[in-house]
Amino acid sequence: MLEGETLIEVARRMGHVVPSLCYSKNAKHKSSCMVCAVKNCANGQIIPSCTTMPTEGMEIDVESEEVNEIRRMSLELLLSDHRADCEAPCTTVCPQGLDIERMLAFYDAGKYQEAYSLIAGVFALPEIGCTNCKAPCEKACRRGTVDKAVEIRAIIKEIAAKNLTILPGYDAASQKMDKVSFRSRLGRFTPAEKELLKVNTNNPSRCLHCACNERHECKLRKDATLLGISRPSFETSSKLPFVKIHINGDIWFEPAKCVRCGLCVYNSKDGFTFRNRGFGMQVIIPDESKSHITEEIAHLCPTGALYVKTLK
Repeated sequence: MLEGETLIEVARRMGHVVPSLCYSKNAKHKSSCMVCAVKNCANGQIIPSCTTMPTEGMEIDVESEEVNEIRRMSLELLLSDHRADCEAPCTTVCPQGLDIERMLAFYDAGKYQEAYSLIAGVFALPEIGCTNCKAPCEKACRRGTVDKAVEIRAIIKEIAAKNLTILPGYDAASQKMDKVSFRSRLGRFTPAEKELLKVNTNNPSRCLHCACNERHECKLRKDATLLGISRPSFETSSKLPFVKIHINGDIWFEPAKCVRCGLCVYNSKDGFTFRNRGFGMQVIIPDESKSHITEEIAHLCPTGALYVKTLK
């Protein structure tokens, strides 16, 4: 054992896979999620490995089915309070596997060559395969629950007609949606949310961009996949609204995705803070504190609630 190491650090150094959400090496943290749970074989006690220090002669169970079941239950409870969509519904139903939301994000940013390359990864251009398609993507479009669905097929045709070149070194196979990883259950917009979205979403495509910006890096999703959870078992209990709060620069915060691990609170000075206690506890940030948040703080977030907005 190395001086100052916790159980999770010892276990990982020995090659064991121990998931965690509220822990980040070299960052201030407090055990809260119990996703890193292990069992003390001497007394049968379940303990958080991220804050427990090893002692001489300690025998720890880190990978039994009993331990993994406790981790799964902890994750299921966190997922029930995590109002978010990993993948956009338009993408999940596309027969060709086109990452439609990402294509529309390129379109809205005026990055037509990137959008074209993405389309070329699944269609043998100039044939795009949308003419005879029954457009499940437009039927599934969440914008359609607000006012009118995004005209996805028309936008695909518009981009394809530009007859651009595919970006050098573009790997088409890597652009298709990951169908193996955990996927969250789609949430419903409240009437108030629909009105806000109608007013505030005015990009060229009209897409709500409901796919998670961090869906490929989200620790919550990776750990759920690791423990064999493909869909949440419980209905989402979070009542927080579907809003995207601009912090500063390219940093954004979506409170409904927050699992209150506290990493952003403990590691920002005069930044994020907790409001209320118990089940009503929320992570918030006063307007005057937004300038104190750095990209390093955003990268600590395990769920994509706090993120640096990127488009690659």
